[in-house]
This record gives sequence, C-alpha cells and structure tokens, in this order.
Amino acid sequence: MHQDQRAVVVFSGGQDSTTCLVWAMRRFGHVEAVTFHYNQRHELEIECAKHIASELGVPHHILDLGLLSQLAPNALTRRDIEIEHKEGELPSTFVDGRNLLFLSFAAILAKQRGARHLVTGVCQTDFSGYPDCRDVFIKSLNVTLNLAMDYEFVIHTPLMWLTKRDTWALADELGCFDLVRDKTLTCYNGVIGAGCGTCPACILRNRGLEAYLQEREQRGHA
Repeated sequence: MHQDQRAVVVFSGGQDSTTCLVWAMRRFGHVEAVTFHYNQRHELEIECAKHIASELGVPHHILDLGLLSQLAPNALTRRDIEIEHKEGELPSTFVDGRNLLFLSFAAILAKQRGARHLVTGVCQTDFSGYPDCRDVFIKSLNVTLNLAMDYEFVIHTPLMWLTKRDTWALADELGCFDLVRDKTLTCYNGVIGAGCGTCPACILRNRGLEAYLQEREQRGHA
C-alpha cells in the first residue's frame, strides 16, 4: 500500500485499464488517469474514458498523440484496414511503439504531477503477440525512464500474469465488476459493454467472463 504516494494510470476506458484504475485507487493516496487520443478507430473510446473517470472522481488528462496514426497506419487507426491476425504475423491491430510512447508521455506527466508510480494494463498471459505487452519490455522501459529523467519511477502491471478470467475475478474483488462489464469499451467495433461478440477483443473478453461466472456460480452452489 502506498497511501502517501501518487500514481498516474494509462487509461483507455476499456476492461483492463478500468480494472487497473480501480486497483490503483485502492493503493495510492492520489490517482490521476491519462488517455491518449491517437485517432483511434472509435471516438467513443475517449468518451467512455471521460465518463468512467468522472464517475470514479479521478482527475483525467487527455493528450493528443495524433502523430502516431500517421507514423503507424493500422486497423485501430484506419477504418479501411481490416482487423485480422494471419498466422505467424502480428495482428493488424498492433500499433508500433504505442505502449512505448504512452508510458513515456505518462511518465513526463507523472513527474510534473509529483507522481512516481505508473500503472498500465498490459498483459503477457492473454495477449495477441504484441511485443510491447511483455514483462521484459516494461522492465527495460522502467530503467530507461528513470535514467532519462533522473527520477525514480515504478511501473506497475497488475494484469501482467493474469488470464482474462483472472482479470474479471480481480474486478469483482475490487468491487468494480458491474462498471467494467457494463460501461467499458473493449470492442474493436465500438460497442460498449458486452461488445459485438465477434471481434478478437470481444471473443477474448467474453470467453474470460463466461469462465469466471461459471466458476463463481459453482462456488455459490458448493
């Protein structure tokens, strides 16, 4: 517990980052959220982040990173690029350098806000092969940020070794299960809550939810 310290959470308004935001609120005395506008596929993602941060009473910063979509065209920034994952290749939803830039800019903001803790929802267990979701990348970047700014940051990744089932269990434990289930936007097709049910993000999310609810029901009957 770090109730006397401050944290900045990289926040998209999706399942993982919302769970991480509440996780941080339970551990730090002051928490702020930062959302990046990089011309993502759905403007609604920004609105979800605004509403959730407001509901939780968390100071919320929105930073313009539109340049990222110019540098790295992909299915999350261009509607004319299909969402697909060919065997042996990274998914078309991978944005080169996204987490590198997000965490770097979050660190700059955090230092200005007197915060030493950065929180992000990256996960190596249930990921789609994204290299910037790996634990080794986070550890490397943590060292680089500390050296670059001569400031002792700690990057927290509470979901790093969790499956999606585990992430739902954590949300339930934190008391934000309904918020995450009903008000977050994880769907690649821009549908809040349960989502479209067919895109890769929804399939992963709903598979984990079903597994957790089944387990919870079994515990209730035990």
